Amino acid sequence: MKSSVIVFPGSNCDRDIADALEKMQFKNKMVWHKETELPKSDLIVIPGGFSYGDYLRSGAIAGKSLIIDEVIKAANSGCLVLGICNGFQILTETGLLNGTLLRNKNLKFINKDVYIKVINHESKFTNKYKRDQVLKINIAHNEGNYFTDSKHLSELHNENLIVFKYCDKEGNIDDKSNPNGSLKNIAGIFNSKKNILGMMPHPERMIDDIISNKDGVNLFSSLLN
Repeated sequence: MKSSVIVFPGSNCDRDIADALEKMQFKNKMVWHKETELPKSDLIVIPGGFSYGDYLRSGAIAGKSLIIDEVIKAANSGCLVLGICNGFQILTETGLLNGTLLRNKNLKFINKDVYIKVINHESKFTNKYKRDQVLKINIAHNEGNYFTDSKHLSELHNENLIVFKYCDKEGNIDDKSNPNGSLKNIAGIFNSKKNILGMMPHPERMIDDIISNKDGVNLFSSLLN
């Protein structure tokens, strides 16, 4: 399976996701934001970091980069797209995903391991997980507070487009287990065709017991599956 990782000035998780993809036997290429053509790809990843230093608004400048036009074309043609953390923010800036990511509820940067529950396990991104499975995944963001309007929120629920929700170790979804104030504890969503996934947690950091755990592995094995 061929993958492409888009790299912006300020990306700091591009090598992490590249290592994860290569460990899972993806044939990966790094694509600089000024490129105007994408390699043939089954999966496009927009990694985490602070693209353009988060000036103006997180993801706002990156959303206007040259390569983004090609990402949008590929996504609209059905290519799988994964946006992690800042990548999620960029996807909302481009309109590929609806909603926005606001400042965390405590107005502070958060970097810690949290628990998320798999809400939709019947997708190309999650088919190796079990329904309601609880994962321990790292988050590191300042603007992870997902918000959208009531109409789109209804669509997310009715069309099973919510992929992950923040929870506690036992899988309880409540305010106490919500690290950033995200609407309905949402940690990741699909577009209507379910070929685009935006998520704030970092699965690429959870692929090896030596440095963390392997709770992120099945996202990548699901794609290969």
